[in-house]
Amino acid sequence: MIKKTVRKFFINCILIGQYIKIKSLLMKTRPLFFLFYAFVVLILNSCAPAYIPNVINAPMLTNKGEIQASVHLGASGLNPQFAYAVTNHFGIMANASFLDVTSDSTSTTKSYHKHTFYEFGPGYYTNFGSRFKFGTYGGVGFGTINAEYDNNIWTSRTDVKCTRFFLQPTVGMTSKIADLGISTRFVVVTFSQDSEKDTGVMFEPALTAKLGWDHIKIVGQAGLSYPFNSDNIHFVYQPFLISLGLQANFGKIFQ
Repeated sequence: MIKKTVRKFFINCILIGQYIKIKSLLMKTRPLFFLFYAFVVLILNSCAPAYIPNVINAPMLTNKGEIQASVHLGASGLNPQFAYAVTNHFGIMANASFLDVTSDSTSTTKSYHKHTFYEFGPGYYTNFGSRFKFGTYGGVGFGTINAEYDNNIWTSRTDVKCTRFFLQPTVGMTSKIADLGISTRFVVVTFSQDSEKDTGVMFEPALTAKLGWDHIKIVGQAGLSYPFNSDNIHFVYQPFLISLGLQANFGKIFQ
């Protein structure tokens, strides 16, 4: 009984400490997030892409019971992510992406993009010493996309369902203060409307940097999205992956 009470006390202390850190971090980084959001809107103003790659979930797990949860704002909108280490080498992840942007860049030009996307998948991870990590995940995602670009001369519209399969290996280095990971995501994405389908095979390398404390870190990601079969696809795609977010790593606090 005493052991459980003491354990609960320390858990509460950790959670209170992390709450104070998060609150302080949010106050300091609020202007940065507003500037970043304005930059994202400028990227999307020029067109209405059908395919906007979501943020790559690069958890870099360490051991069984580790839980990572994060939320990102980027070119693909709001991206909540989750990862859990089921065993010392087997993990699962679940991700989502939500975006609803309308822009009137001129009096004669209007564009918007709206999408909802969910994906999940299992994976394998391992450690090389105490710092270096490797993980590879594969899975499937589903979503809907509505987009339009109108310049009074021609109009481009998209209203489709999306199915995507992915495989993404990641290598990285971690510490209490900073993490750095390099991911390469291979994607097969299919857009369908009634009986028509359009499939693209995408190559998406990205660099993920995490900076902060042991349990809370700011996460930044930058990468590219390029189709292997560019001559055979007919949808517009966003060529950049860029995001900024916060990640909580709970480790074994709740065990």
